[in-house]
Amino acid sequence: MLKIIVIAAVVLLAALLAYAATKPGAFRVERATSIKAPQERIFALINDFHRWDSWSPWEKLDPAMKRTHGGATSGKGAVYEWEGNGKVGAGRMEITDTSPSSKVTIKLDFIKPFEGHNVAEFALDPKGDSTNVTWAMHGPNRYIGKVMSVFINMDRMIGKDFETGLANLKTIAEQ
Repeated sequence: MLKIIVIAAVVLLAALLAYAATKPGAFRVERATSIKAPQERIFALINDFHRWDSWSPWEKLDPAMKRTHGGATSGKGAVYEWEGNGKVGAGRMEITDTSPSSKVTIKLDFIKPFEGHNVAEFALDPKGDSTNVTWAMHGPNRYIGKVMSVFINMDRMIGKDFETGLANLKTIAEQ
């Protein structure tokens, strides 16, 4: 009987690993909102890492988080590094490209709890007296990520943080 249970467990594990291998090799998470504010005001909040503490959904998860700013004060070349508890982990962001008032591209490197190298993008599109803001993150989905995606919906998990951050950004920008 034990032999049958072990064989069944091995077959189930092999099936799980085979299924995980069929998952996409890349991921993308994206959320958008409309903010009743000029795009220049919103852009200033995104393009300067010193201002992220007012709206980023991760800033308040660890009050003792260590933060380091480097490179340019804002815009291309600005760097933000953090190290915190298990909720925020550790990593580094660098603004790699900006288009004044319309786009910010960030190289995002996670160190803890899992290593990951992704790109985050903010696009701002004016619509009358409002601005549509889109926050997206994309990157490779390595095999361990594929296995995790069998159990965890990355879009739902990170998407909630993006929704919170965009709501915070909306509140700040509309004041």
